[in-house]
Amino acid sequence: MVQVIDDGSGMSEIDARMCFERHATSKISNINDLFSLHTMGFRGEAMASIAAVAHVELKTKMQDKNVGTCVIIEGSKIILQEPCATNDGTSISVKNLFYNVPARRNFLKSNQIETKHIIDEFLHVALANPSIFFSLHNNGSEIYHLKQGNLRQRIVSVFGKNHNDKLVPIEENTEYVSVYGFIGKPELAKKTRGEQFFFVNNRFIKSNLFNHAIQSAYENLIQDKTYPFYCLFIDILPSAIDINVHPNKQEIKFEDEKSVYALLRASAKYALAQYSIMPTLDFEHQANINFLTNPQSSAENEFKTLGSRMNKTEMNQQLHSEHYEVRHAPAFDNWEKLYQLDAETEQKIITLQSKLDYEDDEVLETKVTFKPIQIHQKYILMQVKKGFILIDQNRAHQRILFEQYLERLETKESSSQQTLFPRTINLSAGDYQYMEEILPDLRKIGLDIEPFGNNSIIVHGLPPELVNEDEHSLIENILQHYKESLQTDNLSQHQQIAKSVAYHTAIKPSTILDEKSMQNIIDSLFACKQPNINPVGLKTFTTYTIEDIQLLFDK
Repeated sequence: MVQVIDDGSGMSEIDARMCFERHATSKISNINDLFSLHTMGFRGEAMASIAAVAHVELKTKMQDKNVGTCVIIEGSKIILQEPCATNDGTSISVKNLFYNVPARRNFLKSNQIETKHIIDEFLHVALANPSIFFSLHNNGSEIYHLKQGNLRQRIVSVFGKNHNDKLVPIEENTEYVSVYGFIGKPELAKKTRGEQFFFVNNRFIKSNLFNHAIQSAYENLIQDKTYPFYCLFIDILPSAIDINVHPNKQEIKFEDEKSVYALLRASAKYALAQYSIMPTLDFEHQANINFLTNPQSSAENEFKTLGSRMNKTEMNQQLHSEHYEVRHAPAFDNWEKLYQLDAETEQKIITLQSKLDYEDDEVLETKVTFKPIQIHQKYILMQVKKGFILIDQNRAHQRILFEQYLERLETKESSSQQTLFPRTINLSAGDYQYMEEILPDLRKIGLDIEPFGNNSIIVHGLPPELVNEDEHSLIENILQHYKESLQTDNLSQHQQIAKSVAYHTAIKPSTILDEKSMQNIIDSLFACKQPNINPVGLKTFTTYTIEDIQLLFDK
């Protein structure tokens, strides 16, 4: 059951019955209303559509009436309508969704995923209306209790007190569009998405273009593949947008996206600069100085010069690279010595039981006569009998850890190393709900965690291989990966947790490895049940045969 209760003005007996008719709640009274929409919907079919595929009970009472009205409807058929005792306002409960459309019901996801969809939609409405009190209950527990207040207070209530002193306000107004809200300081950036919100005329939307506008404002402030926090509201004339390009109403077509992009990017950069977050100015680029003194007038120039500045940077890097190669060009008089193996390496033979498929479809013993080589701190090159293998060290380690953690979860065998000082971690109400779900499994892999009340936990110990990890960062990333995998993967909970921990703890592409570490990765990878892909199906290695190499030279 999903139930929504409000304490509003309520409905009359006639309206309580009529609200289930198609188009009865439409916000359109004439054709011109289509060009000035401010509501979430306007066709007036939501109640009728829900009533057609579920068991619905509505109780409503107007404030000046002594009794209210109860309407029960199933599959579009009125089962009951009678007076009832109820509070002022309206209560609607929906049970057995898609009970009469089994094919559609089969497409529902797991309880966790559907609950996440509900929480996401709840947060979109709650963030857009901070002046209204909201609460969310799930399975008898109150997840959110959001008191009415201003936008900053609502953000802190939703995401936690640690956001309070890390919010940077934005407010820019033009004749065409206005932008206001908050962006986060760089320390709020996370490695996974989830805390990025755009609202257009108080309606939550998704836009990759606008995401890029804000992301680019953080250039040189946050690491690659990390995502800043922002909750931004865009006010624009309804006639300048089209909200009907997608059924979920979360994608909007703008009459002039370029101007909105430029304003978002410029206002974000200006806000970061005002709070002394931006790095030292590069006085070679006059556009940056103009931007700080007059952000609105220079927004368009900032947008236009972005491409040219990137080209200059690339050119400088290329020139530097060429000069570097000339200055440090090696002597080639004794080039043969570069490829001679020392006596120790000649004697060393490493045997691997690899799972590579060759033309004869047999598992062969692979003999390597030289040490593995790391390339650009990202790949490991290993010679095999018929060529060589190129291993992605990050993906390979993900696969190794994934299978190790999965085995611990299934065998329930793990060890934990106690930390010197227990660490208390405060979570948002939503994240705490997810933590309660996965806490028993996290303990199985060696995370000694206990609930501490008020949406907080205490970390007493970590698995031995994670003792050098920051507890707060570890928990935060595990939760983010877990929430994302609920959305994108068809994995069991054990697999989702194993994947989440493996993704956070796997060695990064920029990590320099010694010979022993590389060899451990090679040995462990080919000892895995499925060594050729990482937990999400991406290649962990690729093979090149002598024939493949020869073809490259013969072209």
